[in-house]
Amino acid sequence: MSEAIQYSDERPESATKLPDPSGFRLLIALPEVKEKTEGGIVIPSERRDAEATASIVGFVLKTGPDAYGSKDRFPTGPWCNKGDWIVMRAYSGTRLSIHGKEFRIINDDSVEAVIDDPRGVARV
Repeated sequence: MSEAIQYSDERPESATKLPDPSGFRLLIALPEVKEKTEGGIVIPSERRDAEATASIVGFVLKTGPDAYGSKDRFPTGPWCNKGDWIVMRAYSGTRLSIHGKEFRIINDDSVEAVIDDPRGVARV
C-alpha cells in the first residue's frame, strides 16, 4: 500500500439499524479513506474503494454475547472492547453495507491488535 493512502481522523458515526452480532462475533465500522493525500493529491475512487475493501483497521461498535467468553481461549480476558480501534486481518469477516457505509462482522479471534490512533496504519 502506498503511503499516500490515509484514513480520516473522524470516528464512525452510528448508522441506524445496525445489526447485533451473534455468538462470538464483533461488529466493526471501517474508517473512511480520505479523498486527498496530505499533499493535496486526489486519490481515485477505485483506489479508495480497493483500500477500504482490504482495510486492516476497524472500530469496534458492538460485541456478540459470547465474544471473549471462553476462559480457555482467552485466559487473560478480551482482546478488545467496544469503542476500540483495532487491527484485523485483511479481507476478514462478512462485509455489509448499511446506508452506504461498509461494516464487517468478524470473529473475536480475528483481532490482531488494539491501537490508539488508526491514522498512519497501513497494510503492506
